Amino acid sequence: MTTRWGIAGTGAMAAAFLADFDQVADAEVTAVGSRTAERAAEFAAGHGIAGAHTYRNLMASDVDVVYVATPHPQHHALALAAIEAGKAVVVEKAFSATLAGAREVVDAARERGVFCMEAMWTRFQPAVVRARELIAEGEIGDVFMVQADLGAFRPYDPASRLFDPALGGGATLDLGVYVISVAQHFLGTPDRVTATGTRYPNDTDASAAIHLAYDDGRAASLVCSLTSETGGRAVVMGTAGSIELAPRFHHPTRLVVRRNGQAAEEVDLPADGRGYAHEIVEVGRCLAAGLTESPLMSLDDTLAVQWVMEETLSQLGITAHEGEVPGLA
Repeated sequence: MTTRWGIAGTGAMAAAFLADFDQVADAEVTAVGSRTAERAAEFAAGHGIAGAHTYRNLMASDVDVVYVATPHPQHHALALAAIEAGKAVVVEKAFSATLAGAREVVDAARERGVFCMEAMWTRFQPAVVRARELIAEGEIGDVFMVQADLGAFRPYDPASRLFDPALGGGATLDLGVYVISVAQHFLGTPDRVTATGTRYPNDTDASAAIHLAYDDGRAASLVCSLTSETGGRAVVMGTAGSIELAPRFHHPTRLVVRRNGQAAEEVDLPADGRGYAHEIVEVGRCLAAGLTESPLMSLDDTLAVQWVMEETLSQLGITAHEGEVPGLA
């Protein structure tokens, strides 16, 4: 049975995600929604999509899943609208602009029994799947540390979404979500968060250094930045070795496995398409099984990551807010 997807949003993220449906046999995009029907129709015509709607009409359309691909502060309202309409919903990362907003979406999905998942594509990449398997098999012993960095230089432009506080701009919500999520994935939820960083003239965060501490001594050292290019390296360390996700850990194509006292082993594990196909497959698998959450990207994990992001922003002196969505009323 083919799963019918609707896309809420017509920006670059929506187009990138859409391209990978060619890799999945039993899923197709049948509708798109935007602020106006005219903008949706323009996007639909350019991508061969049959249905074009305002956001509100998209929720009432004949789709099984709504994928939310708008700026972060609009995720909350769109996800709630999809859940209210009884649609499964996949919400692009960061899941929401605030922890309170994320909790409201999660509570609504659980109360309605509707499938809901954060679109953290990293967790479904073949290289990450294999890393989990190796760790479960004891190949690197007991995991006690994660190091991860993700930096991408972007010239400061206060008019750009990346730097606009009203649109969830800043390093933490755009890039920090990846480093925090990879640490949470392999270590679980921390007991304490310590963050320092820099800010732009309009007070959005330019960079953040984040330390996650666990009462049993485990830790994560994380960096995200919009002011400097970095290698995008993530290393999971254990008592018997380490696993590096390479070359940019949020969509890795290979692993470097280092077992104590042995030569490093490199394992090539490319993704299908651009890498989004794997999470599309996971959603279809969960729906076919009658699941309302993915065991690989649970809503509890999403809330844990959202809590760390909010702690980070708070320690940088930044308060994020949810936003309104034109075309949803």
